[in-house]
Amino acid sequence: MRTNKMCAIMGNLTRFKELLPLTENRPIATLPFDCKYRLIDFNLSSIVNANINTVFMVFNDDETQSVFDHIGGGKEWNLDGVQNRFFINVYQDLLKQKAEHKAYYEKVIDYLKKSKSEYVVFMGSKMLCNIDLRAVLKIHQMQKNDMTVVYKRVGRDNIHPSDMLLEVAEDGKVISTHAAKESNLSEKNNLAMDIYILQTQALIEALSVGQNTNASVNLETFMRNMVVNVNSSCYEYTGYLSNIYDVDSYYKANMDMLDPKKFNSLLYSNQKIYTKLKNEVPTYYSDSSDVENSQFASGSII
Repeated sequence: MRTNKMCAIMGNLTRFKELLPLTENRPIATLPFDCKYRLIDFNLSSIVNANINTVFMVFNDDETQSVFDHIGGGKEWNLDGVQNRFFINVYQDLLKQKAEHKAYYEKVIDYLKKSKSEYVVFMGSKMLCNIDLRAVLKIHQMQKNDMTVVYKRVGRDNIHPSDMLLEVAEDGKVISTHAAKESNLSEKNNLAMDIYILQTQALIEALSVGQNTNASVNLETFMRNMVVNVNSSCYEYTGYLSNIYDVDSYYKANMDMLDPKKFNSLLYSNQKIYTKLKNEVPTYYSDSSDVENSQFASGSII
């Protein structure tokens, strides 16, 4: 096992009826964003920028086509080599294994063992951000707790009832967690961003126990439950964040990119965002076009 090496798991199971029909045939992760990107680009880029070379992803079985169409062989994120690879698994297969009383987390455990990584990072799919995972790892190592949870202070308009809120002590430790739907929201709330770092061996042991005690098949739910069962501390993220769970929040996140401060915070920090390359002609602006404060993808006709 290589010291300081990280592997990654991405959970992409969240579904919101408020995002229909946009997500009728695709996960939130492959929704287009800011003309040329997909939401999954930001998680993948954070992973690549942290020198993580293997990723385990879980999707619903009817949503994988758009994922393969976008990621392809993984070349843009340097995930197309022998050592650098990504793995896509179907959530419903895990559910079937659980129904048949089989070890439903064995594929995840096998991935973690073969990664030979000291640490693992888990990332959800609906929090749009550009985070330096190496900085989170440093804090995790300094605090010497079992798990580090990434959170951001946000207003009530950036929270969905399904989200998890944190109560944080002055020393950065997690005191308790609360479901947003059961909480009295204040002006500012500690929103858990469903990004977690912990020791790989600790997660292997937790998954091994969990699948023998009827734990949730959903890895995001599993990680949330772990927060209160182990010694957990926090990392406060201060960059741009958009919590996407309905059409309004998705629209607002895109419109935020017309604000130079938010645009630069997300796309032009010290962390580059990678996406699928498209060989298209530049945007065409006719003599009669009237454009102000706008962004367009290549190939557009205005």
